Amino acid sequence: MKRLIHYIYMGVALAVFALAGCEKKDAKVFFEGGTAPVLSLSNTAPVLDPTKEQDLAIGFRWTNPNYSFTTGISSHDVNYRLEIDTLGANFGSASKGVVAISNDLAKSYTVYDLNVLLSGANFMNLAPDRSYTFQARVISSLRNSSVQLESNVVTFTAKPYSPPPAVIPPASGKLFLVGGATPGGWSNPVPANQEFTKISNTKYEITIPLTAGGSILFLPVNGDWGEKYGFDGNNNENIAEGDKLRRGGGDIKVPAADGTYKLVVDFQTGRFSITRQ
Repeated sequence: MKRLIHYIYMGVALAVFALAGCEKKDAKVFFEGGTAPVLSLSNTAPVLDPTKEQDLAIGFRWTNPNYSFTTGISSHDVNYRLEIDTLGANFGSASKGVVAISNDLAKSYTVYDLNVLLSGANFMNLAPDRSYTFQARVISSLRNSSVQLESNVVTFTAKPYSPPPAVIPPASGKLFLVGGATPGGWSNPVPANQEFTKISNTKYEITIPLTAGGSILFLPVNGDWGEKYGFDGNNNENIAEGDKLRRGGGDIKVPAADGTYKLVVDFQTGRFSITRQ
C-alpha cells in the first residue's frame, strides 16, 4: 500500500512538472509599445559656404523610442533611418536623402558633407546655387522586426553649391578630339569639325565617326601636345564605352566597331562616355 501511494505521489509530481514546463515553453513575449522619437535641429538655416567646408552645418538629434515588451524595455539594437526630402514631396522623391544609423541618437553634418548629400550626383542631385526648403524625419525600428516608430517632421533651408569638379576642366574653355580612331588621325592641329561643343563649364560633347581599333585623346588647345586629357590608367586599358578621366592620362581605346559615336567628357564627375548613335 505504501508503495502504491509513493507511486501516486511521484506521478502527480511529474504531471505538475510537465505542466509547468509546457506553460513555460508556450510563454510568448508581446510588444507593448514605445514612444515615437522626437526630432530636433541645431540649425534651421545652415549656410553652405565652399570656403568653410569643415565647419559644422547642421545637427540632427532625436529621443530614444524605448521599445517595450512584456519582459521590459528592449535591450536590442535600435536602427534609425534619417530621411530628407524637399518641401512638398512628402518623402516620396526617388532621390530623397536616406541615411542609415545604428544605435546613435544624433547625426551631424559639416558644410561639405551636407552639400554632398543635397547636390551630389549619387545622392539627392539637386541643382546648385538655388535655395530649397527641406523636410526631415527619423524612423526607428528594431533589428529583425517590422515594428517602426516615426518621428515628427522638421524643416530647414539651405542653398547647395556646385561641388568642385573631380578633374579640373581646361582653362582654355575648349576641347578637341585627336587620335587614330578619328577622321583626322594623330595630325595636330586637328580639323575644325573635331572640336567639342561646350555644354557647360564642366561638360563637353561631340558626335563623330570613329574607326574600330584606334585610340583617342582630348586636347585643350588645338595643335598643342603640352596638355592633354586621357584615361586614368594605362594606355588603352579603359572600358571602351566609358571610364575615368585624368589630366595627362593614357590613350583611350574606342569601341570595337566602326560607327558614329557621341563622346561626352564630364569634368564634374571625372568621366567620359562613348555611345554609338
